[in-house]
Amino acid sequence: MRHILSILVENEPGVLARVAGLFSGRGYNIETLNVAPTLTEGLSMMTITTTGDEAIIEQIVKQLRKLVTTLKVVDLTDVKSVEREMMLLRVDAEGSKRAEVLRIVDIFRCKVVDVSPDELVLEVTGTQDKLTALVSLLQRYGIKEAARTGAVAMRRGMQE
Repeated sequence: MRHILSILVENEPGVLARVAGLFSGRGYNIETLNVAPTLTEGLSMMTITTTGDEAIIEQIVKQLRKLVTTLKVVDLTDVKSVEREMMLLRVDAEGSKRAEVLRIVDIFRCKVVDVSPDELVLEVTGTQDKLTALVSLLQRYGIKEAARTGAVAMRRGMQE
């Protein structure tokens, strides 16, 4: 099962290497990884997606909490949360293809961030499923390049 881990860490050299080393040293796979500073000086938030059964995820969480630089670990899988991913796509859009690609762009609420005579660079945000569906539709037009951020997630606010 896919899990999203939100990890609050001290922002200092080597933290990323220690977290990645914890995963690789035990044979766990990191599917996506995002790290960025938080609004609090000296702290960063890591968002890691990985797969495993409950026992494996519980083991990973316990080991992450043992790291000196880790302040908080939350498995967002069973928590009400918001998850998004961002992707840039460079798509072939010559001649008559351009109008068809632009229709798909509109349906998926993408932004065109660069235009040239024969291609478009698109920016899209959404769930992993939305991005996968877009890639699937645009493949027939020719995707020249793709870059994805991986998941970024946050617990939802209090809901009644």
